[in-house]
Amino acid sequence: MTTLKSKLHDDLTTAIKARDELRSSTLRLTLSAIAYEETAGKSARELSDDEVQKVITREAKKRREAAEAFDKGGRADSAERERAEGEVLAEYLPQQLSDEELATIVAAAVAEAQAGGAEGPRAMGAIMKIVNPQVAGRAEGGRVAAQVKKLLAG
Repeated sequence: MTTLKSKLHDDLTTAIKARDELRSSTLRLTLSAIAYEETAGKSARELSDDEVQKVITREAKKRREAAEAFDKGGRADSAERERAEGEVLAEYLPQQLSDEELATIVAAAVAEAQAGGAEGPRAMGAIMKIVNPQVAGRAEGGRVAAQVKKLLAG
């Protein structure tokens, strides 16, 4: 078992013993998503820590989007629950990049891509190829794309 997955299992056990309903239900759902991912496809396999982290990231994003939808629907109590679950999941993810750090990385990638001859809309793809490995897991693709568009337009 991967170290991140075993940490989730250990934390689930601790949360159940402490009768922490929010944490235990959130970790159960996340472990269920990991188990589904492991059995999806033609053959069952063990996920690496990076793959487990991607599943946790995806689950956290679902919570964020659900909270926004509940806010728009006027269901503040449900939105608050989703945000709290997102905070539990955030503990298992690497520290997110600040806007300034992201801007610095993207600016360097824009300069590198333009030095390589990339211009116009095609530069977007070249820049994203440079930036994505550097920010993997530490910034959402939407944030990165918005920053790239902002720098290309300006």
